[in-house]
Amino acid sequence: MAEQGHYPEYWEADVVLRDGGTGHLRPVTPGDAQALQEFHMRQSQSSIYLRFFTYKAKLSNKELARFTNVDYKDRVAFVITIGSEIIGIGRYDRLDDPTEAEVAFNISDGHQGRGLGSILLEHLAAAARENGIRRFSAEVLPENRKMIGVFADAGYEVRRHFDDGVIALDFNIDPTDKSRAVMESREHRAEARSVADLLSPSSVAVIGASREWGTVGYQLLEHIIEGGFTGSVYAVNPEAFELAGMVSYARISDVPEPVQLAIIAVPYDQVQKVVEECARAGVKGLLVATAGFADDGERGLARQRRLVRHARANGMRVVGPASLGLINTRPGVRLNASMAPSMPEAGGLGLFSQSAAIGVLLYAAAQRRSLGLSSTISAGNRADVSGNDAMQYWEDDTDTRVVGMYLESVGNPRKFSRIARRLATSKPVIVAKSDVTGLQLPPGHAVRTTQAPAGALDAMLRQSGVIRVNTNEQLMDVAQIAVSQPLPAGRALAVFSNSAALGRVVADAAVGLDLEVRSLQTDLALDTGMSVALPLLRATVTKALADDAVHAGVVTLLPSPGLTMEKIAQCLQECVAESGKPVVAAFTGIMDPTAHVEGLLTEGGREEDGRQSGLPCFSSPGAAVSALASLVRYTEWAARDHGHFVEPAGVDPDGAHALVEKLLSRVSGDGLMRLSAEETTQLLSFYGVQLLPSVPFSTGEEAVAAADSLGWPVVIKTMDEHLRHRLDLGGVRMNISTPEELLTNIAQMKQSLEPYGSFELEVQTMAPSGQGCTVRAIEDPLLGPVLSFGLAGDAVNLLDDWAHGIPPLTDTDVADLVRAPRASGKLFGYQGLPKADVAALEDLISRLALLKDEHPEIALLEINPVLVSTTGVTVLSADVRLGNPQQRTDSARRAMRD
Repeated sequence: MAEQGHYPEYWEADVVLRDGGTGHLRPVTPGDAQALQEFHMRQSQSSIYLRFFTYKAKLSNKELARFTNVDYKDRVAFVITIGSEIIGIGRYDRLDDPTEAEVAFNISDGHQGRGLGSILLEHLAAAARENGIRRFSAEVLPENRKMIGVFADAGYEVRRHFDDGVIALDFNIDPTDKSRAVMESREHRAEARSVADLLSPSSVAVIGASREWGTVGYQLLEHIIEGGFTGSVYAVNPEAFELAGMVSYARISDVPEPVQLAIIAVPYDQVQKVVEECARAGVKGLLVATAGFADDGERGLARQRRLVRHARANGMRVVGPASLGLINTRPGVRLNASMAPSMPEAGGLGLFSQSAAIGVLLYAAAQRRSLGLSSTISAGNRADVSGNDAMQYWEDDTDTRVVGMYLESVGNPRKFSRIARRLATSKPVIVAKSDVTGLQLPPGHAVRTTQAPAGALDAMLRQSGVIRVNTNEQLMDVAQIAVSQPLPAGRALAVFSNSAALGRVVADAAVGLDLEVRSLQTDLALDTGMSVALPLLRATVTKALADDAVHAGVVTLLPSPGLTMEKIAQCLQECVAESGKPVVAAFTGIMDPTAHVEGLLTEGGREEDGRQSGLPCFSSPGAAVSALASLVRYTEWAARDHGHFVEPAGVDPDGAHALVEKLLSRVSGDGLMRLSAEETTQLLSFYGVQLLPSVPFSTGEEAVAAADSLGWPVVIKTMDEHLRHRLDLGGVRMNISTPEELLTNIAQMKQSLEPYGSFELEVQTMAPSGQGCTVRAIEDPLLGPVLSFGLAGDAVNLLDDWAHGIPPLTDTDVADLVRAPRASGKLFGYQGLPKADVAALEDLISRLALLKDEHPEIALLEINPVLVSTTGVTVLSADVRLGNPQQRTDSARRAMRD
């Protein structure tokens, strides 16, 4: 029997199943023998036959020992459990060919159809790749269609043949575009379903419901009832016989029907006990309103982690702790399980917040602005259900047209970026993220701090198509336009005002935001009475918007006697309906001192296309134009070709993986290992990146011999990392054509470098002249791979003129990255100079982005400089440092992350 090994901690994970429930996946251990026997004995004769090709009532002790004792390298097995019960098991055994393994699964009869097989396959494949296995094979009986389907639907290229009554399958397990798409699609469906079940439960129980006015339990129960929830409502309180006119139950197990959503509002020292009772009662989801967890120091953190671990392991998702609640305005649901005093108007805006306080502000702002909501999720400490889960749900929710999110932290940025990018192609995603809070995890999550350069998070959001704002008020400014108006098709505006000075100010503000003012009309005569002024306003605006070159209208007005905001708004909304173009209004100076200017004016309800009826109105013209500009940038992003992920020619990932694995054996602890020039050259060559050779020397004779070997003319440079690029400080001498010149320059260089104590020199072939650029990539604990690009020298050293991207990068992402630095104009024919070979530069960046994305072991990769000439690129120097790889937050296996 193989010796029991050890497995990486990240192999253990909570997973969301196809139907939205949860389970716990972990490697099998010897202690699972009894549970595995019980699993086997629950299976039908048919299932046992399909797995073992024969029937056996029980597993023998020898079989149990073999199945539960694995070395986690040549033999790996995963189980999925709910509570203490095994509901599925999958395993692989390495074959004689060390790159191939045989794989097999057994899924509980009672949990068929929940996607367990595909989850086990993903995790087994990821573990196998880590252990050097590249192919899986399996033998399946022809009648085992479900298991055949697991392999066929996984996105791999499966070969099959029929041999002696058995179907033999084999396939390469390296991820492909198709297999990644399959995994992401399954993950999307499962997570969206889990949130849908939370927002549309058939039954709700409030545990901790109280008859004491003002308590959380009292208000939650009252709001659910008063909101008109269409499902069953139960109050649970052992100290009350009757609450809110209904029978109160002492415990959740006494409720006469299965409870889908349990709302917990008991003191925090009782929450764990209640969660355990909910698990035994078969509750599907928990909303924990109770605070005192992650905000209560280490004791609270431990309590929160234990709560979530127990809930997930027993099939339950958790909203909170410290959650403000959930709202779903859909007429067939009408769930107000929140602290909001009344059910909001139904509309197209979905809201997500972490902080309960910010959730209150968002709700109040939406109500004040007459913005209808589709649903709201207050995640509180965001211990489980997160903004990523919410976006998965809203992507499919036809009631939601616009998504608004206030984030205090981003726990899984790579996944956020991937989901937001997909969602934003169909619906605006507005994110308020304070610059003060920076990039961090919410309380109670695994401690990881960012090392990403400033601007990397914003770059990730831009790359994902997210509309970034700084405050919840700005979020609502953008949202009220997006939910009520057609999206602008371009940057050209028509500006209207009854004040020449005000109109010019608005036009200047628009130009400052990269908008184009196509028409400026500041002679609106609105003091002629309603019967004359309104038809004139409508005719003027309609005529301007009829111009195909105009994409939106901004109307900014000073108060005019006899005209109300409501009448003007109704008139302008008729212009929107006729033109199909957005219009926003700014009333500078409130006509009615009691009115709230920000918001939608005119009647509520929905337009035929699902937009909320009403005109977005502002008190500040600047806020109106800024919000409109945000939507213009979004629509340009949504309309453009986002490119595709390209694997450049001449890439050998297997060779690179083998080299990196060999080098990692020399890395100790959390330290970093800097690769030698030879190792760096070899690693880069696997991705088609050629490093211009250089040769260190100690004597003049060695330098001349190296120059003869490399080819004249040559360059000599110091090997000091701070001086090697500094021509001005004597760190570089170029265009040396003869041995005599070389010896003279060496002597002069050593003399000039004497104050710095830098005497190690190297010689390199003279590269074609070109623009120097720098490419840097790091592995960040939160963002994962971060690639930065800038023009070498003062642009990056003094001005911090970097552009950032988060691999994987499409060809469009790479093109944007190259053009983003302010100094990038030097690559495109600056001051009459010839244009650099930008295509070659983009190809190099694509290769480096792929290298970094596929190797989290690379802690730092810096190419400085790379010279971009008119006919190609030359990489002069590279610095690569390896470290123990950190498990990325978005990997090739589905898992719920903390």
